[in-house]
Amino acid sequence: MEPPKFVDEIQKKMAELLESSPAKDIERNAKAAFSSMLGKMDLVTREEFDVQREVLARAREQLARLEARITELETALAQNKGAGKDQ
Repeated sequence: MEPPKFVDEIQKKMAELLESSPAKDIERNAKAAFSSMLGKMDLVTREEFDVQREVLARAREQLARLEARITELETALAQNKGAGKDQ
């Protein structure tokens, strides 16, 4: 069963009224202001963020390997110096 025609007409009139209301203008202006504000901020995309996170993770892994290697070399150097004193 279809709604009576006057119900459809009322719905159309309400939609037209809402489109031309000051509330709709306020919403448009608020969206424009918000978009402008976001445009002025120094933001990155999610993709850029994810790439940088991966780069940082690799750099941390490399740093950990280098720190371990330095510790290993320092230990070897200390042992060599100690062995040199015994002779």
